Amino acid sequence: MKPADTAVLEEKIGYTFANRELLRQALTHSSHAREQATAKDNEQLEFLGDSVLGFLTSQELFRRFPNFTEGELSKLRARLVSARHLVRIARDLNLGAYLHLGQGEEKSGGRAKAALLVDALEALVAALFLEAGLDVARGFVLEHLIGPELDRFEDGLESARSEDYKSELQERLHASGRPEPRYVVIAEEGPEHKKVFTMEIRLLDAAGQEFAVRGQGTTKKRAGQAAAREALIRIDSASPPGAPAS
Repeated sequence: MKPADTAVLEEKIGYTFANRELLRQALTHSSHAREQATAKDNEQLEFLGDSVLGFLTSQELFRRFPNFTEGELSKLRARLVSARHLVRIARDLNLGAYLHLGQGEEKSGGRAKAALLVDALEALVAALFLEAGLDVARGFVLEHLIGPELDRFEDGLESARSEDYKSELQERLHASGRPEPRYVVIAEEGPEHKKVFTMEIRLLDAAGQEFAVRGQGTTKKRAGQAAAREALIRIDSASPPGAPAS
């Protein structure tokens, strides 16, 4: 079977390779390279791509979850770079259709084998990094490999949390006779696939003095929760030791 036209793949990932041989190498299994003396396989690229993916995933987890422990971050990273997760991404991209395989691998269904698909996906990360640099590789990793899964994880995390900071803040202010908070988006930064919102709340303290707090998040909802959490911290820090929270 002849590999599919990589122009379709490049359209999916949002990047067109200038170095066609580099892209071909990323999609070439060792079985094909053994049969074609001039071909290079993707094993070295897979090795590099695994490291680039691990670094970019760690960096994004560090940014998104500043309060997570090292163990929590490591567990989440392991989930995101696992073969079980990556093979789903490779299949979504139909990566098997673009592989260059030896005759034996072709006949044995190599285009659908999880190990070959994961290796090719990691090699593709390395090829993007080598040709276009870390920012382009990061964009691909965030948009296709880990971003959607992290968004689902954060949504589930929010639902599972017993703390609903916005509700708690509203209850606390109502109990003390203060006006309800008003949330205002004051900044929206970053590309579409990794927006960061900054939310501000203006409140009155126990003495009637106005103060403002801000929070950031990858959605307006998360930014609002972060701002409410900061407001609660500010309110608690202003309460005398031993006194009930105002």
